[in-house]
Amino acid sequence: MKILVVCAGVAFGLAAVGARAQEMTPELKDKVDAAIQEVMAKTGVPSASVGIVQGGNIVYTQAFGDARLPDAHKGGELKATAAMSYPVGSISKQFTATCILLLEQDGKLKLDDPVSKWFPQLTRASEVTVRELLSHTSGYEDYAPQDYTIPAWMKPTDPAKLVEEWAGKPLDFEPGTEWQYSNTNFVLAALIVEKASGRSFFDFLTSRVLKPLRLDGVLNLDTDRKRVEAQGYERRALAALRPAILEAPGWYFGDGSLAMPVKDLLEWDISIMDRTLLEAQSYDEFETEVKLKNGKSTHYALGIQVLMQNGHKLLEHGGEVGGFVSENVVLPDEKVAIAVLTNQEASEAAGAIAGAIAPLVIPKPAPPAAAAPPRAKPEEIQLKEILTGLQNGQIDRDILTADANYYFSAETLSDFASSLKPLGTVTSVTERRDGQRGGMAERAFEVVFSGGTSITVSTYTMKDGTLEQLLVVGKK
Repeated sequence: MKILVVCAGVAFGLAAVGARAQEMTPELKDKVDAAIQEVMAKTGVPSASVGIVQGGNIVYTQAFGDARLPDAHKGGELKATAAMSYPVGSISKQFTATCILLLEQDGKLKLDDPVSKWFPQLTRASEVTVRELLSHTSGYEDYAPQDYTIPAWMKPTDPAKLVEEWAGKPLDFEPGTEWQYSNTNFVLAALIVEKASGRSFFDFLTSRVLKPLRLDGVLNLDTDRKRVEAQGYERRALAALRPAILEAPGWYFGDGSLAMPVKDLLEWDISIMDRTLLEAQSYDEFETEVKLKNGKSTHYALGIQVLMQNGHKLLEHGGEVGGFVSENVVLPDEKVAIAVLTNQEASEAAGAIAGAIAPLVIPKPAPPAAAAPPRAKPEEIQLKEILTGLQNGQIDRDILTADANYYFSAETLSDFASSLKPLGTVTSVTERRDGQRGGMAERAFEVVFSGGTSITVSTYTMKDGTLEQLLVVGKK
């Protein structure tokens, strides 16, 4: 939860069980398995639980490696399984944003309400909105930027006191003028959920989000951490892995407090694709990038990143808490999702696994239709017709001025025919320059013949359309 993990691709895994489950082909499964295991070998991450949605259905959930290493202090070696719950860190933020959107639907708040409606004592609370909290544009300082567990996080805390301290500081920037990731925003957002609903945050989340979506495996790390079987690890420099310390209760309230099996995370992704929980307008808000006041892009909506990659719309977020890193990507238009859960902090393995298997499972965009050739300009069409006639010693003298008629004597016509006829037919005429000179339109054209020769033709055209000049001025 401490860091925002952004991957360059997407990840996918093994056949799931349940009503929605389907099978991926054995050939594709073997490729996905191999890609995951290759990244794990390179990074040394102890375990990875990986899931894939294709066509709006779960097609793969599989775990690799050790949830607990042989020397772990929690009871010895334990192989990872896809049924195990892993902390998902900042992926929790989109669940908190969804609670806010449900309260907006209930008429209990608005995204553009000021924070002062509930917490007037916080810094410039009348100027910071709920939307700015959910989009990291508030200016409130991040209380947890570190990628290791600091001493303060080892003791339980009260989220309200945390917010009083960190959102009571001067703002890092004027509200809405910059984007800066801050976990403080989502602790405050969860407290607003409590104030607006009159219920505890996790009770509201459970009754309005988890139960309707049947996400029965989701755990609250403040109260259910003993049910997390996997041990989180850290690596100091390049030394051996050591058990990491999961932050004490109260620290990741609304911004990173959830744990779940990979299948539940995929079911959550499917609900986003199918828009099954919120009203359409709320999903539009959830997925729409928030712009800064100067119009600059943030690539962030409400608790989730919004990206375009190779023609695909991606809804992406990663997460980290002590000992665990996660990665989740949804392609709503293609009905594809990838989720990767790992048990080593400050590791790139989750994003790397996603990036390694993404090309295997994301549909390739259809090649763009061949662009229609640009329509020839009238001047180009006319010149092609004139040159074709000149190859045969002919020209329409009605289109020539008196001077041009003088130039195209019988001798000139003979020279044009004898020198241009052997070049073959005119295959293309392209205008390369268009200007004015002496009250006439001055143009230069590149002319290509079927034999491969290219020449440059210069023309001057009078205002009435007659030609004052037509010269071959170069050859390539």
